[in-house]
Amino acid sequence: MIKIWGKLIKEDKILRSFVLEKLESMDYSKFFEYTSEICGELDIPTPIVIKTHILNYAKYNFVRFTKEDFVEEISFDKLVLENIFGK
Repeated sequence: MIKIWGKLIKEDKILRSFVLEKLESMDYSKFFEYTSEICGELDIPTPIVIKTHILNYAKYNFVRFTKEDFVEEISFDKLVLENIFGK
């Protein structure tokens, strides 16, 4: 099972959040799809996902996306994706 908690953070406060839940096991080749689905639910643009983001998520159970990771302008400081299942 997959549970990824997506949080929009501005000035160290959570503006909005969404938990993506899937019954399948984690497939890192689909990490962009998971990120895109979370961003769609939060109504924000999808960031650019690079190998380093995936490795950080796999190793530390979370990853941060800042304004440098987005092509469009964003109204928050960072997007944090955190594994909340099977830590």
